[in-house]
Amino acid sequence: MAEQGAGEGREDRAEGRGRVFSGMQPSGEAHIGNYLGALRQWVELQERYECFFCIVDEHAITGEFTPAELPERVFDLAVSFLAVGLDPERSTIFVQSDVAEHVRLAWIFNSVTPVGDLERMTQYKDKSSRRESVPAGLLNYPILQAADILLYRAGHVPVGEDQIQHLELAREIARRWNGRFGDLFPEPEAILSPAGRILGLDGAAKMSKSMGNTVGILDEPEAIQARVRTAVTDPQRIRRDDPGRPEVCNVFTLHQHFTPAEQIPDIAAQCRGGTRGCVECKQILAEHIGDHFAEARARASELKAHPDRVLAVLDAGAERARREARKTMDAVREQMGMVWRKRLQPTGDLR
Repeated sequence: MAEQGAGEGREDRAEGRGRVFSGMQPSGEAHIGNYLGALRQWVELQERYECFFCIVDEHAITGEFTPAELPERVFDLAVSFLAVGLDPERSTIFVQSDVAEHVRLAWIFNSVTPVGDLERMTQYKDKSSRRESVPAGLLNYPILQAADILLYRAGHVPVGEDQIQHLELAREIARRWNGRFGDLFPEPEAILSPAGRILGLDGAAKMSKSMGNTVGILDEPEAIQARVRTAVTDPQRIRRDDPGRPEVCNVFTLHQHFTPAEQIPDIAAQCRGGTRGCVECKQILAEHIGDHFAEARARASELKAHPDRVLAVLDAGAERARREARKTMDAVREQMGMVWRKRLQPTGDLR
């Protein structure tokens, strides 16, 4: 792993490259849905772009959390970031609340965002329908997302299909602000995750810790086996020798991500022919998941033994992020006329 606090000269190395921003809520150690849907792609993107990767704890407080658990969840996610290969030499890795400009820019964007646009967000309608009292933060969540991205004037955002609507709103916010105050913000383009929507072990809902349908990327092999055994397979396959339908089986879908490509035809053929049972198929999948993350588990163990290294990465990342954020906010304030000191005469009188 790179020497902590590294990143000196990153600006020179990043010259001429596009800029990427993405964030993830701190829910503790990452699971395979986080990995397939985002982290794996982030590791690849840092080879081609100047990347800012953020643990978005200010987004997390719109949901259920306890103050005692939140720091641990932030730390554990940071460990996951580093364990899978995010490199502080090539990416800026930081915690959202360490950069106050995120919230400052979000408040400014509130002034150009119609309430109706926020109320049309699919995720808002879904989440608010399940609450008796809806916090304003849930409504304004996409504004803070737009601020996260535009604060660094990122031109590219890796997203899943469920976030496309929020990114379109960020583009509209940039367009509205630019139209009123002058060109400053790019309209960021989506980089879609090639993995698509990753279903949980229940085969019905998106993989999520709140749904209890995940497999942790840093779980030990025994824990992975125990979790994968609970996975739902083809509901029409009752007996071991029944022919299966791999095209509708979520376990087979996960095989396609973790099992070596040369073994996939055999997995599919034996499923269709009823010559391999679901229990054995799950065991094979669990073994491959465990093997895939063996190096990440070893790196995570080392990082947990030296937490100061993780904190140093986050501190250095926050400092780098603050420098960029201040440049943007200085330009925002200048273009909006929020520079009243410039209008003072030496006598102290206003012009």
